[in-house]
Amino acid sequence: MDQRPVAIVGYDGAELLDIACVTTSFGMANATGGVRKPYQVMVVSPGGQPISCGPGVLLHSGEALERLTGPLDTLIISGGLGHADAATNPLVVAHVQRLAKISRRVASVCTGASVLAAAGLLDGRRATTHWRFADALAARYPRVEVDPDPIYIRDGMISTAAGVTSALDLALAFIEEDHGVDVARMLARELVTYLQRPGNQAQMSMFTAGPSPANPAVRRVVEHVTANLRGDLSTMALAGVAGVGARHLTRLFLTDVGQTPGRHVRHLRTEAAARLLVTTSLPLGSIAEQCGFGSTETLRLTFLGRYGIPPSRYRSIHRGTDTTVATVPTGSLEPGTGTATPTA
Repeated sequence: MDQRPVAIVGYDGAELLDIACVTTSFGMANATGGVRKPYQVMVVSPGGQPISCGPGVLLHSGEALERLTGPLDTLIISGGLGHADAATNPLVVAHVQRLAKISRRVASVCTGASVLAAAGLLDGRRATTHWRFADALAARYPRVEVDPDPIYIRDGMISTAAGVTSALDLALAFIEEDHGVDVARMLARELVTYLQRPGNQAQMSMFTAGPSPANPAVRRVVEHVTANLRGDLSTMALAGVAGVGARHLTRLFLTDVGQTPGRHVRHLRTEAAARLLVTTSLPLGSIAEQCGFGSTETLRLTFLGRYGIPPSRYRSIHRGTDTTVATVPTGSLEPGTGTATPTA
C-alpha cells in the first residue's frame, strides 16, 4: 500500500474528542513531510449516516461502515455515550469483526472497548476503558481482563485507550511506531503535548478521583491519611482512627475502596509524591520524607512498581525537560502497556 488506510468507526452518540484526537494527529503527521507512507484517514458510520456527537455537533461520515473494504492499516473504534447501543447493534459488531481480520492493528478509545469486547476481540486480553465504565465492562464481558488504571494498553495487535485525550497518546505511539521518534517529536511540539505519556500512567489521582467513600469510618480514615502522609499509617494505627478493629477496617476498605488500607496508603503517598515531583523543585529526599516514604530508595522502587519509571524520569517527562529517547527497561511494565518515551 502506498498509503496507510485508517478507519475510525463512529456511531450515534460517539464522542467528538475521541474521533478528533485521532484524525488530527494522523492528519498533522502527514503535514510534517517526514511520513514515508501517509495516512488515509476515514471516518465511517453505519449506513454512512451523520454522527451525532452531542448538543449542536453533527459530524458527517465519509463512508458507510458496511461498504468499507480493506486491507486497512489501522481500525479504531471511538467511544461515547452511544457505545452501549453500538455494542448491541449486530451490524456494527459484525462489520467490526470483519474489518479487524483485514487490519494490521485494531484499537478502541474510551468506551469503544465495549464494541471490541462485543465482537470477541478482547477475549483473553488485557484491556482498559474510561475508569467510570471499567466495572460495567468487566461484569458484562468476564473473558476480558479489564484494568482501569493505565491510560492505554497494547496487547498484541489490539490496543485500548482509557478515554478522550488518551486517544492522543495512543495516536502518537502509533505514529512513532510507523515513522520514528523524530516525526512523533515534531508532531508533539505542534500539538503542544507530551511526546508520549507512559502507557501505564494512572487515569486518576487522589486529586481528581471520584466521590469520597460512602462508609463514614472509611471516609474518616482516607481524610486522615491524606492530611498525614508522613505519619504512622499502619493498619493498626488507622483502625484506631476509625474506631474499629484492624481486620474489620480491612474488610470495610475492600468493600468501599477495593483495596486494603495498606495498599491505599501506598497509592495516596505515591500520588502525592508524583504531584510534588511535577509542581515543585524539591529534592527527592525531601519528597520522600514529606510523603511518608522511609528513603529515596523506597520512593524509587514504589515509582518503578506503579509507573514503570523512576521518580527522576517521571519529573523530567511531566515537566517537559526530558530530551532523551529511551524505553522503559524490560520487565518494568506489565505486558502490553507499551513503552514510555519522553517528550522534547
